[in-house]
Amino acid sequence: MKSAGLIILAAILALGGGIIVRELLELAEQSSEIALPDFNLPDVQGNQHNISEWQGKIRVINFWATWCPPCLKEIPEFTTIQEQYAGKGLQFIGIAIDDQEPVEQYLGSSKINYPVMIGGVDAISLAHQLGNSFDALPFTVVVNRQGQIIHQHRGEFSREQIMEIITPLLD
Repeated sequence: MKSAGLIILAAILALGGGIIVRELLELAEQSSEIALPDFNLPDVQGNQHNISEWQGKIRVINFWATWCPPCLKEIPEFTTIQEQYAGKGLQFIGIAIDDQEPVEQYLGSSKINYPVMIGGVDAISLAHQLGNSFDALPFTVVVNRQGQIIHQHRGEFSREQIMEIITPLLD
């Protein structure tokens, strides 16, 4: 009986340690500044765009999909923030991990005021390069005017969370 208790205690300690290490790694990952890699993706019309088109702006790059409810929930807030702060150098960029047809259909029924690129499955690899090691959707990175990734966010990104990150950059 005593050895069973020790095994349970060891398991609990191992689980707790693993959770703490994971949280510390995520925190380090979110706050590290790494250079945004160069990449090209097509828009819905098939025109290629290079991420450097928006160089010098604060870029909020959002990986999303039409089949992802949290992704679709945050898009209206992104369009509002884009409208409010575009004049201060803010640029949202959507990268759909999706095929062209469902994205076209979604854009036909929704008003998005920022560029949307079609990444398909290639965007999964790009999201990995930008820090999405858990394949989370939505996944968003914030890039400062100097082209450094200053924040990575897995899951739905609320207005309050976005503003906390971008407000110091807007000044």
